[in-house]
Amino acid sequence: MSRTGLRRRLSIIDDIAMYTLLLVQMLYIFTGNTVHEILGIAFFVCLVIHIILKLPAIKGMLKRKSKPTASRRFSDIVTVLLFISIIVLMLTSMGVSRLIFPWFRALGSVSLHRYMATAVLTLAVIHGGMHGYMRTKKKKRAVVIISLASAAALAIGLFAVPYMNRHLKKVEVDYSQAVNGERIDVKGNKPLVVYFTRLGNTDFEDDIDAVSGASLLRADGKLTGSNELLADMLTDMLSCDSKAITLTGQKYPSSYAKTISVAGDELDEQARPDIEKIDVSGYDSVILVYPLWWGSIPMPVASFLENSELSGKTVYLVATQGSSGFGSTVKEVAKLAEGADVKEVISIYCEDIPKAREQLFEKFKEIYS
Repeated sequence: MSRTGLRRRLSIIDDIAMYTLLLVQMLYIFTGNTVHEILGIAFFVCLVIHIILKLPAIKGMLKRKSKPTASRRFSDIVTVLLFISIIVLMLTSMGVSRLIFPWFRALGSVSLHRYMATAVLTLAVIHGGMHGYMRTKKKKRAVVIISLASAAALAIGLFAVPYMNRHLKKVEVDYSQAVNGERIDVKGNKPLVVYFTRLGNTDFEDDIDAVSGASLLRADGKLTGSNELLADMLTDMLSCDSKAITLTGQKYPSSYAKTISVAGDELDEQARPDIEKIDVSGYDSVILVYPLWWGSIPMPVASFLENSELSGKTVYLVATQGSSGFGSTVKEVAKLAEGADVKEVISIYCEDIPKAREQLFEKFKEIYS
């Protein structure tokens, strides 16, 4: 086999591997985070091999002197866009990494990461299709195939993957294993855990489960709020009390999408829903466990902060989110909890909640050391 033939064969194998890895990575729900990150490294290794194998073609594109055809010009534009998208995808991959690159926080948006993966898959389909287009005589059929394939790639990234994450994700946990463990000596301090979760603040149907209901899980078969589980972890390790932020008026709708819509309206209006009074007197600190809604605190949490005398107390923040970080919540809490010393402790990605006890333990062990 000639050197050119070998290069072509290796290139085909490498391309198939890249497409396969990209598709498998988008099925994150079935692989989990560890496998997802390892496959991500494998994808970029294949990409480096792809670039090495395509160096002659890349040099030819850069040195081309004759005016390219319309199809060649379109293919070149797609190639450049694909390269840029892959670079951004690489950065977002590092930004959302919780295993291999936990120190890299730039572009750490899960949503941006998913959109960039969709863009790369779609552009890669067009990129590969254009090679076939320029070789075939049946141009119209090639255009139809490329159009359908790229539409399918878009649909996978924008609709199929979110749907599977919402409806196929299994969130069953062993309560004792998740919650119980080593204790921390708080050295005479008296903390109070205050948490907000959808369970208890939403009119769920009787048949709601932890698969179709975001922010929910089943602990020993019992429907449980994700932040409630974190609160139980904290009360176990700190031997302290916990209290839930509970609405007294209209509750949120069962549909997570509708809840987010209502939460967005509340945020725009800076609403203050009525909640049950939480007595924080007698406690020297409050550990506030809350989800990020629209990158902000839920408005019932704002009601708690405004209606509680927190001056002179320390408020430790434990946020849960499906993207990254604390959003704007640290500043919001500091503004609402007037006179309190607000400290961010940890922001936990939603899928890491069932196994978050060790992280919480290390953080609060430092606080009370």
